[in-house]
Amino acid sequence: MRKDYEKLFTHLEPPEPPAELLDRILFAIKREQELRSTKRLAFGFLALLVVSLTAAPFSWAFFFGQMAESGVFQFISATTSDPGTFLSLWPNSIMAVAESLPVMGITVFIINMILAVFTLRLFLYKKRLLVGYLLQSV
Repeated sequence: MRKDYEKLFTHLEPPEPPAELLDRILFAIKREQELRSTKRLAFGFLALLVVSLTAAPFSWAFFFGQMAESGVFQFISATTSDPGTFLSLWPNSIMAVAESLPVMGITVFIINMILAVFTLRLFLYKKRLLVGYLLQSV
């Protein structure tokens, strides 16, 4: 048996990694970063959607309470019970209703609904991207 192992392995060349190994590693790192970013964004949209849907009943109650306090329902009742009078006095009636509208309640409710629809749309869009990305990588 030989004692000089250096001379035994001198004719062997060190193994070379495949040429595309670096590209595959960089692509895997980039894919992992994109997946992490997409997950973070999707969960952010999901949290915002949950908050807006949780606030929806409260904003509806606020809006409905202000509508009841403002007397808009009485205007609507008078309009439907006597349309002839309403049509003859419609400019004044419209102005009376416009003056008594609960602007704050309407604003809060509309902002909440826009936020809910917007985040739902973006969440579903990003979820579709996330699911497609996960299925592609499997």
